[in-house]
Amino acid sequence: MKNFMDKNFLLQSGTAQMLYHDYAAGMPIFDYHCHLPPQEIAEDRCWDNLAEIWLGGDHYKWRAMRTNGIEERFVTGDASWPEKFAAWAQTVPYVMRNPLYHWSHLELQRCFGIDKVLSPETADEIYEIASAQIKTPEFSARSLMRKMNVKAVCTTDDPADSLEHHIKIRDDGFEVKVLPTFRPDKAMNLAAGCNAWKQYIQTLERTAELEIKDFTSLIEAVEKRHEFFHSVGCRLSDHGVGYVPDADASPVELNVIFSKAMRGADISLEEREKFEAVFLYEVGKMNHARGWVQQFHVGVFRNNNMRMFQKLGPDTGFDSIADYRQGPGLIRLLNRLDSSDQLAKTILYNINPADNELMATMIGNYQTGGIPGKMQFGSGWWFLDQKDGMEKQMNALSALGLLSRFVGMLTDSRSFLSYPRHEYFRRILCNLIGNDVENGELPNDIEWLGKMVQDISFNNAERYFGIEL
Repeated sequence: MKNFMDKNFLLQSGTAQMLYHDYAAGMPIFDYHCHLPPQEIAEDRCWDNLAEIWLGGDHYKWRAMRTNGIEERFVTGDASWPEKFAAWAQTVPYVMRNPLYHWSHLELQRCFGIDKVLSPETADEIYEIASAQIKTPEFSARSLMRKMNVKAVCTTDDPADSLEHHIKIRDDGFEVKVLPTFRPDKAMNLAAGCNAWKQYIQTLERTAELEIKDFTSLIEAVEKRHEFFHSVGCRLSDHGVGYVPDADASPVELNVIFSKAMRGADISLEEREKFEAVFLYEVGKMNHARGWVQQFHVGVFRNNNMRMFQKLGPDTGFDSIADYRQGPGLIRLLNRLDSSDQLAKTILYNINPADNELMATMIGNYQTGGIPGKMQFGSGWWFLDQKDGMEKQMNALSALGLLSRFVGMLTDSRSFLSYPRHEYFRRILCNLIGNDVENGELPNDIEWLGKMVQDISFNNAERYFGIEL
């Protein structure tokens, strides 16, 4: 019997252990998709205790606590931090076999040097030890990024954002690259309701210093912000949609839809799909023109509990895997961009595992000579960024594409303690490859395989995104 989460955690063979310890473990981190608040990096935020940094914005943990019957007061409510931590510690024994169990203990080990298993019996001791460390300068936002060997992070930012915090971080000379990612979802999201969308358009209008009177001028304003983001170092866009619509529309139709939305008139599903499809196409052309990478996160039903959405807002733990049909709209969009040689480097992420093979084969349709891995099947995302989900994603990519060209893992997190998720991924990767070697399915060429895991861990991303580190 192995010890719980020892140095060979998840590494089931000698080859896997060699690949991880000798090749993957020491690689830096390129966290190219996350939701860290740039302001906290700019201000080099410090926290008062473990609960504040661990539970303050983690809807994964919130969801588990609710499932365990914890009252909302101890999840997102007005309970004290020690009370919230006690509620989380009460929940932890019940999350065994959920990735939260591994993530939590990896973070305790790597960030705080705490090897104890978290439970109600050990909660007070762990809280005191970790909180004492957190109050030191070595646990500020920037210090944690240095501690975890992070070289670059790409945050997620709205076109109307000023990017003042990114600019401050850059001007401070912080050695970790902290770059924005262009996330224009709100500009096309008529499904949010006309009032909310209209208010957003007015905000974008002020930021872009451009009157937005129709669809054409909306794209002009987005283009202006796209150019500004580029000047601040942005090299990625990101699009969070349930699905890419299989639709198209003329300029006249789009302006009619725009006018209806601005008047507060009802917008049909067909109209919303036309608006979104052409919007994504126009931003896709901008991405190609500036040499960016575009990301599509698809397949989620968001904010399903309307009572809690009205109480707490979005991104609070009430989302689920969606069963949309993903192929037709993606094919239409990618074909349209590719046919005019305006298809940017693209990463496709699905949240429904039923779409793994679809995505793994979709990328093969649009690869281009001279750009290894131009089209990427993104890492297991959200509900799939756990052992089984990662293995299925990598197995699909291996069988139907080139795992060796994969740009690897990201945190997709709001927490500065989440970087051990890269270690979790690397151990799973090395175990997959190591088991194939032990089974005689791959040659025992450790030098080449070691290079492969180092490329997937960091090198491929550094080359792919073209960001000088």
